[in-house]
Order: sequence, then structure tokens, then C-alpha cells
Amino acid sequence: MEQTRNVQKLCLSDLTLPKLTDYIQSIGQPAFRAKQIFKWLHQKQVTDFSAMTDQPKNLIARLEQDCTIAAPVIRRRQQSRDGTVKYLLQLADGNCIETVLMRYHYGNTVCVSTQVGCAMGCRFCASTQAGRVRDLTPGEIASEIYTARKDTGERVSHVVLMGIGEPLHNFDNVMDFLELISCPEGINIGMRNISLSTCGLVPGIEKLARRHLQLTLSVSLHAPNNQVRSSMMPVNDAFPLEKLIPACRSYQKETGRRISFEYSMVKGVNDSPRMARELADLIRGMGAHVNLIPINPVDGSPYSATDEANVRRFQKMLEDLGVNATVRRRLGTDISAACGQLRREDAGQQKKQPDQSGERTNAQ
Repeated sequence: MEQTRNVQKLCLSDLTLPKLTDYIQSIGQPAFRAKQIFKWLHQKQVTDFSAMTDQPKNLIARLEQDCTIAAPVIRRRQQSRDGTVKYLLQLADGNCIETVLMRYHYGNTVCVSTQVGCAMGCRFCASTQAGRVRDLTPGEIASEIYTARKDTGERVSHVVLMGIGEPLHNFDNVMDFLELISCPEGINIGMRNISLSTCGLVPGIEKLARRHLQLTLSVSLHAPNNQVRSSMMPVNDAFPLEKLIPACRSYQKETGRRISFEYSMVKGVNDSPRMARELADLIRGMGAHVNLIPINPVDGSPYSATDEANVRRFQKMLEDLGVNATVRRRLGTDISAACGQLRREDAGQQKKQPDQSGERTNAQ
């Protein structure tokens, strides 16, 4: 007996405008339809093909048969006293990711995830504790922004790729995502309003430099020497500072864009005056910006946050040594704000809840 084939549908919201144009023409439709559909997907952000009222019925029927639109479901929503909103979003395959909307005086910023879980193993981060499940597609990443916009009814002016996952470990999908959200036919967020954070994947930094994008590259440094950095971030064993810092200097020279170094302050680990001096020596002459981050507490992590007074002392010492340093404003501390915490809490709850057969359910 012939088996029924399980044909996977094409996620139309994954396609950049040139790729969408190629697809639309491949099914016998004129190229101008692609721009119309792209606007429906990324400007009006519809999640149902029938909402595309300027498209012919036969095309709508074809798209409904062969295609899908990335449309996550809000599984949990938490709002902080400071206005920060954190979402646990469930994807079409049941996996969950986190997205955060942060309100600043200059506008709203959405922090997006780029993977389900993370393979990098940073020891102070909740999102890596269960490992990497899979990469997110371009449309899934974009849908995080669209979901936050629809939920709040507010415009999003800035995007940071600092949620769950390592963006440069999902390089091609992230590049397509950037093209989707910066496209004038979409939500048209300028590259200078986008920040991409990496734990220091040197080959990815080199590939990104060749793109000459005008985004802000943020490198998670967190320590000024290999011994301490490797104890916090296993990626340093593969790409130690002797490789990472030259790659950063080369990136700045290639793109003309200043790099921002993220430095999570961990009590008794990387917050001493000696560390401040080493950090200043390490990045001297780069004109780079250091963003000091008081870490959020994470269950199961051996690390605790440096007290605020010590953070300020560390900042002043860097500035006295000629390094531009600021302290990141802490948002959402009352709603499990550390990346990956909400997803892990939900997974723990799912494990505790029996399914209809009386067995425990599998957490995503």
C-alpha cells in the first residue's frame, strides 16, 4: 500500500523579498504580487492568508495549501513594575522561546531569541542549561517582534539579538531576519537601531564584518584573561582572547563601527580592581564601549551579582583608565528577567503535571 507523504509546507514569512519574488514567479504569478504579499506579512503582520484582500482567490487557495506563516502563541506573559513585558512564546512545533519588550525614553526595544536553547554553555546563563534544540527561522525571529507589537499596540523602534541562543551560530537565518525587518516594505527598522550580541564566535564575527552592516556588534567578554573567561564561558577554549580581540579590531577597521563589550559583573570572580586594569589594557586603543551588567540571579548557577557600589567603583576605575563604560539599566528583575528563566520555569511545571494518561509530559 502506498504511504502518504508528509510534505512540509513552506513558511512564507521566512522569505526575504527577493526570495519571495522568486517563489511567487515560480508558481506562475507576476512579480509585483511578491511585494504586496511581503507587505501583508511584515508591515501589516497578518497571520492568515485570507486577510490578504488584494490577492486573487486562486493564489490565496494555493498559498493556504502549500504555505504557512510563522505565528507563535503567547503561552505566558509577565509584566514588570517598570513596564518591561516578558513573553514565553510557543512555536508551531511546540517548542518555547522567550521575548522581552523593554520601554525606554527613546522608544520600545524588543529582545529576540535566535535559537531554541543554546549550545554555548555559559555558566551564568539560564538559557543554555538545557542545551540547544534547534535554530529559529527568519520568520520565527521576526514574529517575536510582531507578537510584541500586536500585544501592546505599541511601535517597536529598536531590536537587540540578545535573547536565547547565539545569533552567529544561526548565521544565515539571522542574516535573512535582519533583511526582513530592515526592508522598507516591512517594518523598516534601521540597522543602526539593531544590536547583535555574540559570545565570541570568531568565524562568525569575520563573516559578519564582510557584510558591512551598520548594526552594533556587542561581544560578551565578561573577563579580561583566558583563565577567568574560560571558567565562565567554554567558548573561550575554542576562541581565546588572542583570537577574539584581533577579530574585534579587524571588525572595527572593516566596518567603521565601534564594538560594544558586555561585561557581566560576578561577585568575587571578575569584579576586582586588578580585573579592571587588565580589561583596560586588553582593549586599549579600540575606542570601544564597555557595558557593565549586574547579573540577574539564576537558580543552579554558582555565581552571584556584584553589589551596586562595587559596580560603580569598577566603572569609575575604567573611566579613569580611559575606557568608556556604562552600567546597564536593570529591567524586569521582578519577572524572571534573566534570559531563559521563564522557559525553564515553564518546563519544570510541565514535568510536574501528568498528562491524560497519567504519565508526566515531556518539557520542551
